Amino acid sequence: MIRSYLYRLYPNTVQTEKLNKLFSIARELYNSCLAERKYAYKMQGISLNYYSQSNELKELRSIIPEVSQLNFSATQDMLRRLDKSFKNFFRRIKQGEKPGYPRFKGYSQFNSITFPTYGDGCKLKDNRLYILNVGLLKIKLHREPEGQIKTVTIKRECDKWYAVFTCEVDIRPLPKSDKEVGIDVGIEYFAVTSDGEFIENPHCLRVSEDRLKRAQRKVSRKKKGSKNRRKCVKLLRKQHQKIKNQRKDFINKEADKIVKEYGYIAVEDLQIKNMVKNHHLAKSISDVGWSQLFNTLAYKAEWAGRQFVKVDPKGTSQRCSVCGMVVKKSLEVRVHNCPNCGIILQRDYNSALEILTLGRSVWDLTWNRSSCVSQEAVCFS
Repeated sequence: MIRSYLYRLYPNTVQTEKLNKLFSIARELYNSCLAERKYAYKMQGISLNYYSQSNELKELRSIIPEVSQLNFSATQDMLRRLDKSFKNFFRRIKQGEKPGYPRFKGYSQFNSITFPTYGDGCKLKDNRLYILNVGLLKIKLHREPEGQIKTVTIKRECDKWYAVFTCEVDIRPLPKSDKEVGIDVGIEYFAVTSDGEFIENPHCLRVSEDRLKRAQRKVSRKKKGSKNRRKCVKLLRKQHQKIKNQRKDFINKEADKIVKEYGYIAVEDLQIKNMVKNHHLAKSISDVGWSQLFNTLAYKAEWAGRQFVKVDPKGTSQRCSVCGMVVKKSLEVRVHNCPNCGIILQRDYNSALEILTLGRSVWDLTWNRSSCVSQEAVCFS
């Protein structure tokens, strides 16, 4: 299993300048290779790929000394990142979508460098992180990374620096649990379980919306390109980061509780990208973080040796969980009242019971036969 560990870095002033310089070199290399691809196709009709550009790296590093300051394998990763952007672009075209052509990256749009081989340009040394041409950086190792470290990614967020260690670890199953649960996510409640637990929605964005609006107004009132505007943009980013961290912390805690208690977990396989096209609900859906919850449950369930499945969401809010009769309800109706069997339940609770029933039918087909979650589920902790 692949698992990632996130740690805070504390570079001094000189090291911060060196890190920013490395990021600038990597960004310029990315933009130069993108320009080369565009020119080759437009003027010569040639489609360049990763291998054709990678073969020129050694010559490029000898001609431009600045590029040689960045580790060779890290420069290769820049080219892989660009190649992935083009592959995703053409894949979306084939799927009938309207993707944007890969763009040049500005300073604020390029905030990570990956060292694809641990020990090659980046490694832990005496409880510090060594980065080639930067030095030994202070790192907050709040816990030791487990397993074999594969890659290291250096991230920059709101003038703060982080290191992400991607490790290959063995699964550590929790004590066996035969308890089953179906989970229905919503907006009124963050989630409702088939055991009748109603988890309150923290409304991370809604609670901080006033502060966010004030920060956005300050940015809009400042002259573009001025120092004051850059300061206000930093404050706005910090506010967004705080909201993101609050949501992430809440989801991780709730997912931990569910995985520790239940051995069988069923959720809906929602098409959230389509759901946010409803402009009346888009902000509320994005605020609650359904995708983040499902992804967190998936990797935590795999890590704990739990069974996790996604079921077809069609009709789960309309069918009666007792008799199976379809009771049509609009979104405003929050109570399920079945005219056939007479059961009266809260709408989301009825859906959770129906999701559990569907989940059981899936477990009968897959249990002890195939895995219900990806073996490459990744977490950031």
